[in-house]
Formats: sequence, C-alpha cells, structure tokens
Amino acid sequence: MEEVVLNFGSTAWMLVSASLVLLMTPGLALFYGGMSRGKSVLNMMMMSFGALAVVGVIYVLWGWSMSYGESVGGIVGNPFDQFGLAGTIYDEAGEFALDGFGVPLIVGVGFQATFAIITVALISGAIADRVKFSTWMVFAGIWATLCYFPMAHMVWALPAGLLSIDGPLATAIGTNPIDFAGGTVVHINAGMAGLVLALVVGKRKGFGKEPMKPNSLPLVMLGAALLWFGWFGFNGGSAFEANGLAGLAWVNTTVATCAAVLGWLVAEKIRNGKATSLGAASGVVAGLVAITPAAGALSPVTSIILGAIAGAACALAVSLKYKLGFDDSLDVVGVHLVAGLIGTVAIGFLATDTGLFFGGGAGQLVVQVIIALVAVVFTGIVTTVIALALKATMGWRIPEEDEVTGIDQTVHAERAYEGIAS
Repeated sequence: MEEVVLNFGSTAWMLVSASLVLLMTPGLALFYGGMSRGKSVLNMMMMSFGALAVVGVIYVLWGWSMSYGESVGGIVGNPFDQFGLAGTIYDEAGEFALDGFGVPLIVGVGFQATFAIITVALISGAIADRVKFSTWMVFAGIWATLCYFPMAHMVWALPAGLLSIDGPLATAIGTNPIDFAGGTVVHINAGMAGLVLALVVGKRKGFGKEPMKPNSLPLVMLGAALLWFGWFGFNGGSAFEANGLAGLAWVNTTVATCAAVLGWLVAEKIRNGKATSLGAASGVVAGLVAITPAAGALSPVTSIILGAIAGAACALAVSLKYKLGFDDSLDVVGVHLVAGLIGTVAIGFLATDTGLFFGGGAGQLVVQVIIALVAVVFTGIVTTVIALALKATMGWRIPEEDEVTGIDQTVHAERAYEGIAS
C-alpha cells in the first residue's frame, strides 16, 4: 500500500473550507435576525451563537467519536472510542495523523464540527420569539448528541454506517446512496426537527391574526449573501481535495442557487403579483439546500433544473404553515425540509451516471427515497422524545406577557434598536 503523505494543497483547501462553513452560522444569525420582529432580533441571533458555543465544545468531547468512531450497529459511533479526540490527532510515531487524502485528521475534525454547528442553528428559526433560551441551549446539546451525530454516522461513516457508501443498505440494494454534503444529515434533519418543535412548542401569540413582518430586509439579504459565500466551503469542501470535483460542486452550487432565485421570484410574481427581496433571499437558501446532497453528482445543466424546481416549490411550500396551522416562524420546514427532500430524491432522476433520466435504472431513485424516509422518521421520533421531555421538565415557553413585551428585553435585558418595541 502506498504511504499517505501530507498534501499541503488539500490541507489548505480544507482549512479554508472549514472557515467558510463556520462563517455560515453568524451569517445565519443575520438572516434569521433580519426575518424576526424588532423585539426579538437579539434572541434570534443568540440562538445561533448559542448553538455554535454548545456544539463546538461537545463535538470535540464526544461528537467526533459518535460520528466517526467505532460503529455500534451501523447507527452511531462509540462515544468513548475517541472521546476528547483521543487517538485522533497523532499517529503512533507522534506525527499528525493523516486521512486518505493526505489531510491531517484534526483538520477534518474542524470541518465536520462546523457542519454540526450550522445544522443545530438552523432549527432555531422554527421557534422564533417564544422559547426559553436556557431550554434551547440544553436542547442544542441533547439534539446534536442523540440526532445529529447518529445521522452523520449512518450516512458518512464509511463503510460502517447503515446508509453510507458501501454500507449495509448499499449492499442490500446494489446501489450506493448519494449525499454529497448533507441533504439528509443537515437539511432534512434540521427541517424535520423544526417541524416537530413548532408543533410541540406551539404558535406565537397572534400568529395568523396580526402581522409579523421582518424587521430588516437588508439584514436578511446580507445574511443570505454570507450563507451563499460560506456554502462554497460546505459543498466544495466536501470533495476533500482541491480538485475537479470541488470545481464541479462550486459551479453546480452557483447555478442551482441562481436558478432557485429565479424559480422563487417567478412563483411569487404569479401568486402575489410582486417579486420581493425576501423572496430572492429565501430563493438563495432554497437553491443552496437543494444542491447540497447533489453537488458532486449532477451536471451544471441538471443543477439549473434542480434549482429552479426547488425555488418554485419552496416558494409555494412556505405558505402551507398557515393552511396547516403550525407556526414555523422563519420557514425552516418550508425551505430546509422541502428543498432537502427535493435535492435528495432528485439525485435518483438527475445523477449524471446513475440517474433514471440518464439510463441508470431505478436503483438510485429507490435508495435516495429510502435514505430520505429514514432521515424523516429517525429525526421525527428522536426530536419528539427530546422536545416532550424538555417540555415536561424545563418548559419551552416564556411567559405570555414576556412574549408581548419582547423576548430581547425580558430574557436578555437588551434591545436591538432603542425605541422600537416590535
């Protein structure tokens, strides 16, 4: 076997990619903060920063081990296998341990930690304006431990993970699942968790009866821009090398997002007669989400098709909360769950080598549907248990009068904008 040596180029690329993905969480804070009402901007942003703080610590302690450690039934890694990164940083000779790409494993730890952080932060948008910050912080740590880390192991721990490449499901069906950068692990996972929390926590006071408009659309668009910029590390970095696959993921990410913006704006124009800045920013996120699992499997042309479909579909999906009666405050379900499902399943049709539309047969479609359903069911069950347990112990809701006054003032003793109450 050829000895693996340090690859300086790929190491530099992965360090840059990890930094880009980390930037996405503050970017999300701006995006969500701008979408919130004026009296809850800081709380919304604090939920993203709080998730960053909690998950950043526990990922080093047991998150990496649960994601990539010795497999327990293909569902989760043993948390004690590499607890505190034991045996991960250095090899037996005392040198930095390398992965198969010639990149130090500690760089991979940093890269994967940023994925866990942004996934937890995404969920917060579904429960804006109304939950105890302390309960959210506890939820962030428990959910990452019991839901995110197992999903990451099932999909990305090769080949031990239940849903991974060359794993048990792939062997049974004869086709490898494709989740390039987190359609199941990140977006279906976060979107389904957001739906569960919205149902368990309940609606904001006045939901559906009074306007709850974004306080700052420029802030929303700035947040969307930072998310888009950071997403090149998210998708491009998932090639794990500075190579042609990273370049393909970069181009596919760009054109799918552009097409999604157009798809959202056209749907919005047809439905409401106006194309809005909020729609454009939301279309950016919908396109980024949809292309995430497919960035390395599609061509630029099919990426445009995927993006356009996702943008239009999510523009329609975000209004379902009013018809179905659940308060997904900042459209986590309508964007992340819907676009995550579309992107994951669409691989079965559009994958360049194995897609149904390209002569690959139905195998890829079948396996994509299965991994999407497993993610929905697993996350739905685990999140429901966590959410109900916290409701019975700590409680989720702040007092009604605090919600009316504004969560920034009552929970954090601060205001984003002095003199503005809503």
